[in-house]
Amino acid sequence: MFVAQAHTFVQQARLAITLAWVAGYTNIITLLMCGTVTSHVSGTTSNVGREVVEGLRGVEGAWRLAFFALYLLATFLAGAIVSGLTTELGRRRGWDSIFVLPMALQAILLSAFTLILRMAHANAPAADDRLYWITGLASLAMGLQNATITRISSGVVRTTHVTGVLTDLGIELAQFFWWTRDRDLSKVEPGVRSRVRHTMAQPVTRRLVLLTSIMGSFALGAGLGTLAFDYTRTYAMLPPVGFLLWIVLMDALRPIAAIEPSDLVANGVGHELPQGMAVFHLRQDQHHRPDRQDRSHSLPNLSAWAERLAPEVRVVILDLGDVTQLDGDAAFELRSLLATFKAQDRHLVLAGVSHEQYDQLRRAGTGELLEPMSACPDFELAIARGMAILDEIAPA
Repeated sequence: MFVAQAHTFVQQARLAITLAWVAGYTNIITLLMCGTVTSHVSGTTSNVGREVVEGLRGVEGAWRLAFFALYLLATFLAGAIVSGLTTELGRRRGWDSIFVLPMALQAILLSAFTLILRMAHANAPAADDRLYWITGLASLAMGLQNATITRISSGVVRTTHVTGVLTDLGIELAQFFWWTRDRDLSKVEPGVRSRVRHTMAQPVTRRLVLLTSIMGSFALGAGLGTLAFDYTRTYAMLPPVGFLLWIVLMDALRPIAAIEPSDLVANGVGHELPQGMAVFHLRQDQHHRPDRQDRSHSLPNLSAWAERLAPEVRVVILDLGDVTQLDGDAAFELRSLLATFKAQDRHLVLAGVSHEQYDQLRRAGTGELLEPMSACPDFELAIARGMAILDEIAPA
């Protein structure tokens, strides 16, 4: 889930929807337990201003409440900082899945939150030190989650609050209105099913579904948290903690395919191949774990890999022949790579692509980016296709 940094729409949607309920769940537990929210800080910031004014007026207890609001802001900020430090650490050390560590830390924080809940048999009063521990851990975890999903999606989605989600939903509804008004159905096959499929394929429709699902997931988490708090207060946080641990474990254990330069080339630029062409193989990760060679593989971040290619490379041959199984997001990852290459004025040729794999790529939306002749069943044909493309784009 975290390997490819979720920069494809499907990955972003899946991650946002699955994590939004965790935020809604945690937020309602702290609200019921301590009388305050922790997944968002807009109201908390308003409380700071209100309590400061009340303190200046001499209202008893106002300065203590102002300090408590500042404490929640600080812990939320600290969580975001921890997320930024850990993801950057993973990037600098070359970890394949740089977001596993911050999500594991969130699971640890919520586990500590669960232990404190077990020790608190009743709602903690405002003067109780447990209030600071409970809300601080929850706020820290929410800041960490919000910063992590922001980094994963490049700022596209949020999961710990719905203000921005609702704002985006309004914008997308307006865009959907204009799209339905201006659309041309003459190019769509007749029939209700074809028109529905055409509508669902539009980016604005997919965004509407994503935003609505995030709000629904957040509300679902709040409902589940309320039920858990009513029936088993001491163990109320076990579901989100178990869920986070499960997705972290699955992501850590899932093998990742590796990209290696071909033996025909050195440093990405060919010796026996024309200048401007590079050949790479996608290998199954069997390092120290030969028993994992038959498992489904995830692709690495191909867009980030494309940014590291030598500037003189114009045509890339990517051989998929050694990988028989790929993660379900592989087609969308390859589509992202094709979009990156198009922006860089580069060309991609795939080798070892079966007929079924090519159909999967087309269903993922690569039809407008990948020419049929650039998806080759064998390596030799891919080399020939790459040379033909290089001849076409070479200067006279």
